[in-house]
Amino acid sequence: MRIIFSRKGFDSAAGGGPSPIVDERPLSLPIPAGAASRTSYGELGLGVHAARASRGRLGAHDLCHHDPMFLGEHSCLFGQCGAAQTHLERQGVCEGDVFLFFGLFRDVEGGEPHHRIFAYLEVEQMIPLSGGAPRELVELGHPHALGMHHKNDVIYRGPGRVAARASDNLRLTVPGGPVTLWQRPGWLQRGGLTYHDRADRWQRGGKLRSVARGQEFVADIGRRQAPRDWLAAILDEIRAS
Repeated sequence: MRIIFSRKGFDSAAGGGPSPIVDERPLSLPIPAGAASRTSYGELGLGVHAARASRGRLGAHDLCHHDPMFLGEHSCLFGQCGAAQTHLERQGVCEGDVFLFFGLFRDVEGGEPHHRIFAYLEVEQMIPLSGGAPRELVELGHPHALGMHHKNDVIYRGPGRVAARASDNLRLTVPGGPVTLWQRPGWLQRGGLTYHDRADRWQRGGKLRSVARGQEFVADIGRRQAPRDWLAAILDEIRAS
């Protein structure tokens, strides 16, 4: 089994600033549309927040890359392609694995920017799009179904939902930062997370200096119980409201 830490949403490079925490609820702002899209920030109820986070460069009428896409009855569609999808393939990501989506957030009233987990997807189905997108996904308006982003486009589908509150248990960044310095779970050790092999990233006190850029960081947990217990607690925290 694999746990994938999957970076999503606004940051200083994509969008211009952190996604907001509003009334203790994390609102992940999708990145601006780079290819096919028919969903605007306004249609997602995020127009004001996109304008504030981007310092006016984006607004309600701008199209966004609505991905991951969370649907009714707690299901999720997530598309990936290019080098990031190749990495997932090489790591053997498949049905039964879990994406933990994280991003850069800050309370709308102020406070320090930090990384936090805000949602998850349990993979039940992998849908390659090289032969064309299923009509259902086109009708839903998923951006990877509306137009191929790369020759290896894949949509992952399964149960998933967004956290309704920004609890401390879902925060990755250590208090006081910097943003990329994480308090890692005890089961996660050097060699256990892709793109994080350098010894200096694994610091004393159970801390991890995460890479500044990158999308999909894979931890192959095999049959170990400790990471499964940690994951169960994280999913319970997301589902808790």
